[in-house]
Amino acid sequence: MRIARIPASCSALVELAFLICAMAGTAAAQWLSIPLPGTPRTPDGKPNLNAVTPRTADGKPDVSGIWRADSPRWNENLAPEGTDAPMLPAAAELYKHRVATQGWNRPETYCMPHGVPDAMTVGGLPFKILQMPGVTVLLYEEFHKYRQIHTDGRKLPVDPDPAWYGYSIGRWDGDTFVVETSGFKEGSWLDNSGHPHTDALRTTERFRRVNFGHMEVDVTIDDAKAYSRPWKSATMRFSLMPDTELLEHLCENNKDVPHLEQYWRGQEQATSSTSGKP
Repeated sequence: MRIARIPASCSALVELAFLICAMAGTAAAQWLSIPLPGTPRTPDGKPNLNAVTPRTADGKPDVSGIWRADSPRWNENLAPEGTDAPMLPAAAELYKHRVATQGWNRPETYCMPHGVPDAMTVGGLPFKILQMPGVTVLLYEEFHKYRQIHTDGRKLPVDPDPAWYGYSIGRWDGDTFVVETSGFKEGSWLDNSGHPHTDALRTTERFRRVNFGHMEVDVTIDDAKAYSRPWKSATMRFSLMPDTELLEHLCENNKDVPHLEQYWRGQEQATSSTSGKP
């Protein structure tokens, strides 16, 4: 892993946040509102998010639906609160640089999507799960991306072409949907603060639909090139968005990239001055 240098000094974290949010806009207030069949309801007609977990014809929990993270905390830092990921020196240096510069070269700045697992935790941008025989598909509202999880019994490829979301297979362990993924392309971040990974990354996600309107996901990170041992994420919690659909969301305005690059350069120079490094 190396730190890419971009020639470019700006200021203000507020400006940075504004520019990132302006890259690709979709107003949350514009989501559709349409009563969908199959949604359990309370006596007043509202969706009953505490109803029992729906199940497929074979008795397995059905994780289908549109979901959004209950907190931005997991997008900001995947590690459990009060803990540090067991990074190796090169990964720790890269992570420290990303944090100090407020997100140097954050992928979505260049219209590249969030990766696994943080694509599920992007604030204000939900994802949709379609559970079908043989395959489960995740549709991300962000940039209109998708991810396939094969459940037809196949094994993970031995030497796959690297992919942004890797290659995923899924199986059931009781009422938990277990997803194993490998074959990642190096470049995505594990979370918004910049925990890195290499092409050796292998993730194991465990999805549990608690009831109709709530789901929990745990992720184990295994990357011997970046971390001294496998480590487990904080338990991420999601709520169903009933009676709605995803919106179109495209990265159609990255004209502010030069300003972000100036900001990152300024942050890097300020950090170097404080630490005394040349």
